[in-house]
Amino acid sequence: MQTESEEVLMARFEELSVLEKEFEDVELEIIRKAEALHAPLYTKRAEFIAKIPHFWSLVFEQAPPEIDNFIQPSDSKVFAECFDTFEVSRFEIDDPNGSPRSFSLKFGFKENEYFEDRILEKKFWFRRSRDWAGLVSEPVQIHWKKGKDLTGGLTDAAYKLGEARKKLASDSSDMAARRKETKLTEYQKLVELIETSSQSSVSFFGIFSFVSGYRWISAEESAKVEKEDKANLEKIRRGEKTEDDEDEEEDTQDYQEVEVFPEADEIVTIIAEDMWPNAIKYYKATFDEEEDDEDLSDLDVEGFDSDADAMEEDGSDQEVDIRALVGKGRKPGQSPPSKKQRKK
Repeated sequence: MQTESEEVLMARFEELSVLEKEFEDVELEIIRKAEALHAPLYTKRAEFIAKIPHFWSLVFEQAPPEIDNFIQPSDSKVFAECFDTFEVSRFEIDDPNGSPRSFSLKFGFKENEYFEDRILEKKFWFRRSRDWAGLVSEPVQIHWKKGKDLTGGLTDAAYKLGEARKKLASDSSDMAARRKETKLTEYQKLVELIETSSQSSVSFFGIFSFVSGYRWISAEESAKVEKEDKANLEKIRRGEKTEDDEDEEEDTQDYQEVEVFPEADEIVTIIAEDMWPNAIKYYKATFDEEEDDEDLSDLDVEGFDSDADAMEEDGSDQEVDIRALVGKGRKPGQSPPSKKQRKK
């Protein structure tokens, strides 16, 4: 039995929960208003950059370290050669049953040697469980051309598991489906493939396999949790006691063992909330670097050429300089500046 002081403390804690929800509501309204204000500017920007070759390739060339460290040399080559358009959309912004925090990334590509797709779109839904809240997504199939799969089969395996998961969800309850999921052949195959792959050098395109930083949360499960939370908060506002949540059987399964790109939710959030609205700043940074490179090009650094030759002969994975590949950031005949080594 709780003491009087414990009851008072619990009441204060519940009141803080109400205040926390009010802060969250304001944050969501800020997102809605910001999107409304930005919309005409994004349209105007799209008209401008349609006339600028390689705009998005150069923006991603300047990606912050949190993202750049996951762009492999082979990914840089794809971005340089065929990355054409990019768009972020908050597709649930006006959906009363959705969340303004949900968004999609739409990458447009020219015809290329790597995959058949001209558009690769990845949707991320903001959802809740009883003990977690965050982004979830469905694996996207990339139609790789023969011998060109930069993920070594990971995106295909994740997509097949995603399709099998959908079938289970249509035939079983959430908990029952999760129990059965780990027994699927597709689940075991993906676990084995991840274990045998080099996770330190997974392709950036692995983000299209991402499901969740926790586990898959369905729209129905999220809506149920939202409804329960709303009812409890109303009771607290009225000064009524709330009932404890019904005990739910603990799920001890580690669903992260089938996550191809566990950091994807953090990376795509940076892309959506920083790189997308600040794309012009990132693009202009390319030319700031160009000025710095021109200043450095006048310096005679002993051994630089021999070191560069040695690295080339060594065959080690060097970061591809997109500016060089698209003809930006250097004078004719001038070697492109070397970029930092990728972290392993």
